[in-house]
Amino acid sequence: ALLAARNQLLGMDPPRHGPLRRAVITRFTSRMLAELEPRVRQIARDIMAQIDRPTEVNFVESLAGDLPTAVICSMLEIPREQWARIRHWSDLQTSASDPDLGGSAEEVNQASIEMGTYGFQLASERKDAGGDDLISLLINQEVDGEQVSEMEFASLFVQLTVAGNETTRGLISSGMHELLRQPALLDWLRANPQALPTAVEEMLRWTCPLHYFRRTAVCDTEIGGQRVREGERVVMLYSSANFDDSVFQDPMTFDLRRDPNPHLAFGHGIHLCLGANLARLEARVFFEEFFNHFSDIQSSGEPVYIRSNMIHGFKQMPVALTPAA
Repeated sequence: ALLAARNQLLGMDPPRHGPLRRAVITRFTSRMLAELEPRVRQIARDIMAQIDRPTEVNFVESLAGDLPTAVICSMLEIPREQWARIRHWSDLQTSASDPDLGGSAEEVNQASIEMGTYGFQLASERKDAGGDDLISLLINQEVDGEQVSEMEFASLFVQLTVAGNETTRGLISSGMHELLRQPALLDWLRANPQALPTAVEEMLRWTCPLHYFRRTAVCDTEIGGQRVREGERVVMLYSSANFDDSVFQDPMTFDLRRDPNPHLAFGHGIHLCLGANLARLEARVFFEEFFNHFSDIQSSGEPVYIRSNMIHGFKQMPVALTPAA
């Protein structure tokens, strides 16, 4: 598991990290995402069209979770019949400490192995096919004259599929949860959809789908006056940083018009989240299409958080929905 993590971009150090990241980031540029937006919008519409009468659903499972799974699987050209399996593998790995979603350490490790193996099988089929999908791009990528190894590819595939699922699902569901807690803001955002890009940034700051990440010092250093010795571990608490009153005015207010908003929900530096702009796109399009399709949403039960000290999100969020006439 540790070896696999070190072969993911989020756990990889320079000099190997840079060339691999540059190869992947080409599919997450502003131009590429602008071309992707119509597909994201159609996926969102198809998901919401399944609810055509007043009903109660688990918002997380029926709406928020389907969009990111469908988008990343579409980008990777994973067959439609395998999407549910991808999501299951992802849930096992990100929610391992939740008895309803996770499993034993062995099951979690097995899910990672199975997901990576499946990804490499897809890559082997496409290696010489001349495709332009993300899997074909990565499996044919060379770094310093060497092709990406099987372990590197499998680890990258796991990172892309897992990261493309859980955090965006958490952003959308947690953002909606806060809007339901403050219905005046929900009404305002529905009436002012042009404010969604700024509103999504505040949802990211407020909900912070990933609480923290951890790094290990490779040499003695000093951070903010604190000595850190080689080999010591440093925990970066993004959720705490996002409520720093030396950076944010009135940080305990959920302000959909907050600008600037230098939150750290996507991390910082060379390991800044690859899919940051994709997550922004998915959340914006989701809420645009949600407001178009549904005339009303009400909480219909107590939401239940995922049991995790790292992932911030819900596993259950009962809501009553009324489609627009």
